Amino acid sequence: MGIADLLAGVEARGAFGVWLGRLDGLPVFQHRAETTHYSASTMKLPVAMAMMRRVAAGELALDQPIQVHNDFASAAGGRFGVNPAEDEAPATWTRMGAKVPLGWLATEMITLSSNLATDLVLEQVGVDAANAVLAEYGSGASVIRRGIDDAAAQRAGISNLMSPADLAAVLVAVGNDKTPGGEYVRDLLAGNQWNGEIPAGVPAGTRVEHKNGWDTTIRHDGGIVYPPDAEPFVLTACTTSELPDAEAQRLIAAIATEAWQHRHDLETVR
Repeated sequence: MGIADLLAGVEARGAFGVWLGRLDGLPVFQHRAETTHYSASTMKLPVAMAMMRRVAAGELALDQPIQVHNDFASAAGGRFGVNPAEDEAPATWTRMGAKVPLGWLATEMITLSSNLATDLVLEQVGVDAANAVLAEYGSGASVIRRGIDDAAAQRAGISNLMSPADLAAVLVAVGNDKTPGGEYVRDLLAGNQWNGEIPAGVPAGTRVEHKNGWDTTIRHDGGIVYPPDAEPFVLTACTTSELPDAEAQRLIAAIATEAWQHRHDLETVR
């Protein structure tokens, strides 16, 4: 069963998008790859990239201390806080009121997908800087407009959006970035501990540099897969659907398996 067949089997149950290609940025398979979805935690990758740009410019330092707090400026005006019940990474919360290194927060943001750590990093980086990274590599349709859990902004229609094609473009940029900053971000992605999508569809031990995201009706993943016997490939999948979450994860894993099976001749994917 090819990727197109897998997607045809769920088409009536939501919106599904896939982009598959190599680090040259040219797609070999696309399915509704330009359609945007609510980004969920995939927006944390451009945030990390923007952070490393500011580190390289000497404007930030990975070892600089940041006080952990839960009070942020809303994109709609006023203030907001992260809902701890919706944050599956508890470590940052245990440091409330203390100072921790920016690099520690970045690790929590990517490897455990901490929402609180994300908003702390984003506060240092700036929403505009994170959005500029996404705009530089993407089509312009994907955007970062607010922090995680900014409920007032969400009610005002201020949302973060991501398409499979734009997530792939950002991953291609990261994969080709040979600077220390690029290496740092790739190592963060490789340390991701939520591995139920793309990594679940390839052999155990395969290096996968990926960032996923999830919310009600949402399950996304995008990553660079490094087979030991073939060129790396980039795969992104975004799902907004009525599928149970575990089923959406299995779908993305199955798509990754199809890509893996064609890794020696990726153009034969169907």
